[in-house]
Amino acid sequence: MLEIKVILCPVDFSEFSIRAYLYALSLAEHYGAKVVVQHVVEVSRYPYADYVASTGDYAEFSRALHDGAKQRLQAFLKSNSHDVAHSEFVVHEGTAPDCILSYAEKCKADLIVIGTHGRRGYDRVVLGSVTNRVMRRTSCPVLAICTPQQESVAETHEGKHAHQLRRVLFCTDFSENSERAFRYAISATEEYDAELIVLHVVEEARNASKAQAAIATATEQLDNMIQPETRKALKIKTLVRVGKPYEQIIEFAAETHTDTIVMGVRGRGAVDLAVFGSTTYRVLQLGPCPVLAVHV
Repeated sequence: MLEIKVILCPVDFSEFSIRAYLYALSLAEHYGAKVVVQHVVEVSRYPYADYVASTGDYAEFSRALHDGAKQRLQAFLKSNSHDVAHSEFVVHEGTAPDCILSYAEKCKADLIVIGTHGRRGYDRVVLGSVTNRVMRRTSCPVLAICTPQQESVAETHEGKHAHQLRRVLFCTDFSENSERAFRYAISATEEYDAELIVLHVVEEARNASKAQAAIATATEQLDNMIQPETRKALKIKTLVRVGKPYEQIIEFAAETHTDTIVMGVRGRGAVDLAVFGSTTYRVLQLGPCPVLAVHV
């Protein structure tokens, strides 16, 4: 069973941060976890920062920004939560991705929940640079929240944030990168009594016979992935589709009103830093629901 004790939720006060925080709160209430809300003050992005530094007033300027951020965080928590008992907040100064990554290590975060777009106005085909760098470099699972197709977090009459996780889509390429992610998908399905769909996409073949053979092989691999006891315990289905993986994943998630997509992310070597796995990256960019990316 997946254990979540500490959830790190970086915010930049955008609408995407609000959505991410509501998801983090809901998860914290369900797992009995703590949410650490983090805001990073990037002094270099403020007007006149260089001038202030040159005049010797940098320390006072930095302190004022830090104090202002603390006040905004307090107001953010108060306006977006009925009860901040599950939350604490921190303010750091530096480069946002570096501060998020280092603090995730320090606070031993079990999960990072972050909005995929931020204050810089990225559109639906550009993944926010902060989220991008965090997801590439962290060893911690990251739940990326975009504007969902359907609202998956609702406030109950008791004031709690009910995370309505009804359908989980796990996407596998049968590599070792998928194994750890599969465990997270199974655990989430068990926790929320949801339906789990295990999907593999076969690339289009040049002729029908090769396509049928690939589908048959993938179907057998999917069946072998799932232990008999898991099939008995969970509402689980397997599916093979044909086409470009990211297109099929996005299309299927939209068709079935999937609440969360779970995917494995390849390692953090030089190639991955440049490419970041095109399928995962595009699903994060264009998918209709939150994506849980799990590193090996």
